[in-house]
Amino acid sequence: MTTHPYPRNCWYAVGLSEEFPPETLTGHVICGRPVVMWRTKHGDVVAFDDRCAHKRFPLSKGRLMEDGTLECAYHGMRYDMTGSCVMIPSHPTGPISPAAKVQPFPVIEQDGLVWIWPGDPDTSDQRKPPRTPEVGDEAWETLRLGPMEVPANYMLLIENLLDITHFYPLHDGNIGDIANSRIPIDLEEGEVDGNTFVMTVREVQDYKQPPYLADWFGYDVVDRAHTHCMQSPGLTRVVMRVAPPGKLGGDQDKGYVLLHTHTPVDDRNHVWRVLVNCKADLMSAADPSVSTAKRVAEMFPAVAEEDRWALEQQQKMFDYPDDDYSEVFLKPDKGLRRARQIVYEMVREEQRQGQSAQAAE
Repeated sequence: MTTHPYPRNCWYAVGLSEEFPPETLTGHVICGRPVVMWRTKHGDVVAFDDRCAHKRFPLSKGRLMEDGTLECAYHGMRYDMTGSCVMIPSHPTGPISPAAKVQPFPVIEQDGLVWIWPGDPDTSDQRKPPRTPEVGDEAWETLRLGPMEVPANYMLLIENLLDITHFYPLHDGNIGDIANSRIPIDLEEGEVDGNTFVMTVREVQDYKQPPYLADWFGYDVVDRAHTHCMQSPGLTRVVMRVAPPGKLGGDQDKGYVLLHTHTPVDDRNHVWRVLVNCKADLMSAADPSVSTAKRVAEMFPAVAEEDRWALEQQQKMFDYPDDDYSEVFLKPDKGLRRARQIVYEMVREEQRQGQSAQAAE
């Protein structure tokens, strides 16, 4: 059995803006493609194929020159901002073949995040990266967890985020309990900026909070509204609001926004980031001298490690043939099943476009 495919014609987060200081080369693998990225002296983040056109040497191991060109560390070939080779030390007077070039990738820097389109650049205007308005907003405090390298297919994380019935038993005693698994689930769908989204909605009254949530927000028993939205294959947005019974929607609301970015490396690995967002003036109930955002960021890695362990175990099972095995879907799985359908349709769309392009040649 193969693991879940990933669409390349999609915007994936490569990191926060702060992770790209000026003129510092970084190497990445995104959707099976090697990528070199950096912020130019003019402030723009750019991305190119990380393989020198001569001998595949990683350009991310090279250096940036004073004139802004990128020099390969192996034979000294230099590339300009279009990706064209403009100098070959061993051919100082000869013409440079137009084939000596590296492919650029579309990049968008938005709301404090840097996004890349690793697919067909001519289709990058089909969609826009999801918005992350809390990041950089002075009314919010944002803290980053990761990047975390996860040895599992990225779709397993998306399914994990949409299906929180796993909070028991995986997170029992920190953010979960068995009552969480029994909360009714509604589903919402739609499209924003070309991205088809699916969102699970869970609302519960008179719910006794697990230990971590009581620590962060201070209420033992609450009414809670909890949503998990796959805004695109590159981002899942989690919003939690809690308040004393009967007070939800008023001035006693507390909660967070968690932004999960999931960027495929290949079909067996992905990079996971969590951006913890809380109102800047919200203080932890357990330690009023510490903001809730800091308290969540301090304690959440234990939760993430439990998820990472579970995803790794799942991935190992894909090494075995299905034979007479088949997955059983439960009623709460409707969100993750819809997410699979959305992603698979994106993959099929790419395949159709590729076939059409081949037929036109």
